[in-house]
Amino acid sequence: MSCLQTISDYAFRSIGYGPRLLPKSDITLCEQVTLIGSGMLWNIYFGVLALAFGFIFATALAVAKNSPSPWLRKPSEWFIFLFRGSPLFIQFFLAYELFVQLPKTGIDIFGLTLETGNLTRAWAGALVVLFLNTAAYSAEIFYGALRAIPKGDIEAADAYGMMGWTRFRRITWPTMLRLAWPAYTNEAIFLFHATALVFFSGFPAWQQKGDALYYASYFAEKTFNPFVPYPIVAGYFVLLIIIVIAIFGLINIRLNRHLPSTRRPKLRIRPQILR
Repeated sequence: MSCLQTISDYAFRSIGYGPRLLPKSDITLCEQVTLIGSGMLWNIYFGVLALAFGFIFATALAVAKNSPSPWLRKPSEWFIFLFRGSPLFIQFFLAYELFVQLPKTGIDIFGLTLETGNLTRAWAGALVVLFLNTAAYSAEIFYGALRAIPKGDIEAADAYGMMGWTRFRRITWPTMLRLAWPAYTNEAIFLFHATALVFFSGFPAWQQKGDALYYASYFAEKTFNPFVPYPIVAGYFVLLIIIVIAIFGLINIRLNRHLPSTRRPKLRIRPQILR
């Protein structure tokens, strides 16, 4: 089988398109690169969706934590403390054990049935955990940025008659993003790295549709040589992080487009090894 044929057969196997069985003998480098790359689609899926939903929730949490009302402030403080204070690996296992206890038929809420059957699968349950975890870390970053907004900016908005939602949308939120973006970029990098933990969590891969580490582990077991598949995974993650940094760098330029080029803050990437 040529390499092009291998790519054609296995490029989208992780999402259900391609041969059902994995190669078991005479495994080539092309097969390893292709299948591990196919598994990266799941890592991208986890990272992109968790980051998108987490960004929205983190903004709400940061605003709630900055609120003078204890009814908003205290729940957000405890949520952030809980998910920042416990290891992500433990959160995966606790969430899986919790989801297993839920009825398979769903939960009835005000006459509507909330589906719970898929929460024990990695594509749904692990995504929920990653979403909540990154929301907590991002909320703390955004909260710090909210506290760092110059009072002169708020006073100027008040002088122009901006109040409530208008002031938040045009002054507070954009300034918060500009201040928080370098740190938030590091959080995004860590989140994509954290997607590799899904393989080690309690959430099983469904019908052998696993992530990059799922295929790397398979090849390491079949070839008895971990020094080929795992460096391939690392290489894919390096390429993914380069893309993430480039995209976030463009957004950073967009956020600071009103400043002279000499005053625009540069992204300082400090990947977090451990939490």
